[in-house]
Amino acid sequence: MSLYLNIVQIILGIALTVLILFEVRSSGMGGVFGGSQSGLVRKRRGAELLLFQITIGTSLLFFLTSIVNVLLTS
Repeated sequence: MSLYLNIVQIILGIALTVLILFEVRSSGMGGVFGGSQSGLVRKRRGAELLLFQITIGTSLLFFLTSIVNVLLTS
């Protein structure tokens, strides 16, 4: 069981890394360095909102599998 959880965690970790890199890339390089944004708060719409929600869901799954993995191995 622990082997399967480790494999799932590796897959989720890679997916989470890729999703975060896509989020940074979609905001543009100006957003990374603090330029071209007139306000601090902006709305996400369309594909950017979907990417954000998938990233949140993947991070929650990663967190839950980490907790379950720790509880099963101890």
